[in-house]
Amino acid sequence: MATTTLTSENFDKTASGDGIVLVDFWASWCGPCKMFAPIYEEASATHEDIVFGKVDTEAEEDLAMRFDIRSIPTIMAIRDGVIVFAQPGALPAESLESLIEQVRALDMEDVRTRLAKKA
Repeated sequence: MATTTLTSENFDKTASGDGIVLVDFWASWCGPCKMFAPIYEEASATHEDIVFGKVDTEAEEDLAMRFDIRSIPTIMAIRDGVIVFAQPGALPAESLESLIEQVRALDMEDVRTRLAKKA
């Protein structure tokens, strides 16, 4: 599956559904973003059940501000509408695969219970 361009108009609809959504916050001038892009694209072809979204932080300043993106690239993982991971920095392919495995393995009932306790 190819990556999906995420904008202020389609972000919430894409991120709120069931399943896994990975989001790459990037910019065209960012060297590490350019290095990470082929790794992200390759993972999107391997994991067709996951939505791989990209947010251009220059074009989508509102989204970058909303999620307090201060460094790019930043990778965010959302599962069943819940942000379960967000971290700046380009990931090597092995680390991205590990992140995907960890997100798949999450017990979302437990995650929601823990979030409810924090609230």
